[in-house]
Amino acid sequence: MKANTTCRAIAAAAITATMMLTGCSDKNWQAEGTIAGGEGKSLVLEAPNGNGGWYPLDTVSTDKHGHFSVKGEPAGHPEVYRLSLDGKSVYFPIDSLETVTITAEAANFGTAYTLSGSEQAEKMQQINGMIAKTVSEHGEEAVAYDPELKRALYETILRDPAGIVAYYTIFRRVGNTLIFNPQEKTDLRMIGAVANAFASQRPSDPRTAFLASVYLTNRKNSGSFIPSDTIVAQEIKLPEIALLDRDGNRRSLSEVTSQGKVVILNFTAYAAENSPAFNLELAKIYDAHKAKGLEIYQVSLDNDEFLWKQSARNLPWITVYNSPKDGAETLMKYNVGRIPSTFVINRNGELVERVDDITHLPSAIARYL
Repeated sequence: MKANTTCRAIAAAAITATMMLTGCSDKNWQAEGTIAGGEGKSLVLEAPNGNGGWYPLDTVSTDKHGHFSVKGEPAGHPEVYRLSLDGKSVYFPIDSLETVTITAEAANFGTAYTLSGSEQAEKMQQINGMIAKTVSEHGEEAVAYDPELKRALYETILRDPAGIVAYYTIFRRVGNTLIFNPQEKTDLRMIGAVANAFASQRPSDPRTAFLASVYLTNRKNSGSFIPSDTIVAQEIKLPEIALLDRDGNRRSLSEVTSQGKVVILNFTAYAAENSPAFNLELAKIYDAHKAKGLEIYQVSLDNDEFLWKQSARNLPWITVYNSPKDGAETLMKYNVGRIPSTFVINRNGELVERVDDITHLPSAIARYL
């Protein structure tokens, strides 16, 4: 009897221990992978200190095959961590409790690596790939002004301006070159878009105050900013847009607004996950009000022209293509802080409202029809 009791106690203790270990593992994120040529190396896991610096969290050694695995406790908000080896660093995002896989080379640690395992990791990998391509073709200094790269980065940031990858991107350096220089007016606007998104969606995130400080300090120091430089649609005048439609004809926004119609100006990307649902709601609005004088002028920011044409061919409104070669000038003129972004233009050709929630669009346009 006593033996059975003892066995049950041991079994219960074993189950409790297993549950505790499982509970601990479930509450940690993990980074794992392989460092080619990095057998037996020591890697330092570091976290940001909130002021542009880093501090060590842990040290892990690779095995004889270059494999490594390291775990960490969630920070309570999305974060970017880094692994450092011999003074070079690999950066990776952690959203919550996922496992991120890192594949790198010891000889080119910090420049030649791939990230996978989570949506944010794949986004960061995409960003790194764009930058690496520009560096390979034009050199490190080109990342600050290459129009195709900047336009692609703008689009990626605007799809999720409150995301950790957006934060990572606007502070990304290549060598000694900042891709987004806060002393440059157009770059500062993009930093402002991210700062605004963090303020509205992540008010308790420790990076939010830092973003606001960077934006406001540089805006003040520039000495050339006026209220219309901030992201406020009501203060934007109506800059011209003249881009090719799906039939290869150049369609200008001024031509459309001169017809005395109420115009919905929408910036979008058909490759975005929410694009089909958004366009479905837009179609309902268009069908309900086109007879009253409603028109839609939709600007696509997709990188893939074929995808744009395939998606645009059945749409009943005007759709034009802002290709990578067209750059991001139009985005900057309209202070587009995310996509989709939607504006209402009245019958006099005046930009009168910005509508962030499509469920509010029907009542907004009703005021001007």
